[in-house]
Amino acid sequence: MDEALIRSLTPSVLTVLVRRGADFAAAEDAVQEALVEAVRGWADDPPRDPKGWLVTVAWRRFLDAARADTARRRREDRVEEEPAPGPAPDVDDTLQLYFLCAHPSLTPSSAVALTLRAVGGLTTRQIARAYLVPEATMAQRISRAKRTVSGVRFDRPGDVATVLRVLYLVFNEGYSGDVDLAAEAIRLTRQLAASVDHPEVAGLLALMLLHHARRAARTAPDGSLVPLAEQDRGRWDTASIAEGVAIVQAALARDRLGEFQAQAAIAALHADAPTAAETDWVQIVEWYDELARLTGSPVVRLNRAVAVGEADGPRAGLAALAGLDEALPRYAAVAAYLHERDGDPDRAARLYAEAARKATDLAERDHLTRRAARLNSRRREDR
Repeated sequence: MDEALIRSLTPSVLTVLVRRGADFAAAEDAVQEALVEAVRGWADDPPRDPKGWLVTVAWRRFLDAARADTARRRREDRVEEEPAPGPAPDVDDTLQLYFLCAHPSLTPSSAVALTLRAVGGLTTRQIARAYLVPEATMAQRISRAKRTVSGVRFDRPGDVATVLRVLYLVFNEGYSGDVDLAAEAIRLTRQLAASVDHPEVAGLLALMLLHHARRAARTAPDGSLVPLAEQDRGRWDTASIAEGVAIVQAALARDRLGEFQAQAAIAALHADAPTAAETDWVQIVEWYDELARLTGSPVVRLNRAVAVGEADGPRAGLAALAGLDEALPRYAAVAAYLHERDGDPDRAARLYAEAARKATDLAERDHLTRRAARLNSRRREDR
């Protein structure tokens, strides 16, 4: 073995390691280890390419040392990052998750669906019902959204409008009784209102408070639904109503009307009426006109038909209903109510029974069935 040859190769081997990106000091250590191994092993089996052998061994020694150093630093960092003993700080990043899932690479509808499923905890069936589409269609939409974001970085949050839509749908599902998410949606919307100065955020918070204020009166002790006109208004939460009315009034004063503010204005008119008979239906119709202009939603027009029926009589309500698709959810229930008020109990009973068959909520189905049974019973008594 020629030690002089080995040492003569040291500078060129060191240069190769540095060119490959090794720190000079670390490269020196790696080359020295390679030289020691060469002194021990070359006497019996010298390599055909001494320089290549030294470069290979030295580079391996460098990589081993670098990996060991990285692992050591990670262990030290984990120790430093461990929380101090005692109670953990109360950190809530739920709202941030809503923003991150509403990713700009997704369409607003896909972002809402994905967030409802991944963060809101809603089932695919519940989301499909909110969007008025078949469950299979919604499942495909959520799957596509997952594939879209699978390879992107979640460092660009979505916009406020998408997050508001998610919170609105979460609240609606919680309010229906399927899953108790209404209070959580209100809590998150309060957080959003505290951090974002936006009239529609205020409008959504007001809408939630005004609807939630009536929650205790919406069901009877046996769990059956109580229609708005028959609710015990003494059970309404007056503090929440006062807060909701104040919030929506302040938002409307900014003259930047959006759909949540318009819905909150309608809810405020219902909450403001001492009795059902004193409800200002004319003004409610005017707000539904604004809401229809803002959204173009057939569901809004369906609800408007009810308001028209209260303001101008059931015939006017039926006329407002005439241009809508009969396949709309609750169309049959609205038509039944208007025909009942117009003095056509036979048709109303048939429509109530049809609406009950289509209802997805058990309490709503029972309510509609009882309406149909009441009219049928009355018809038999009249005979």
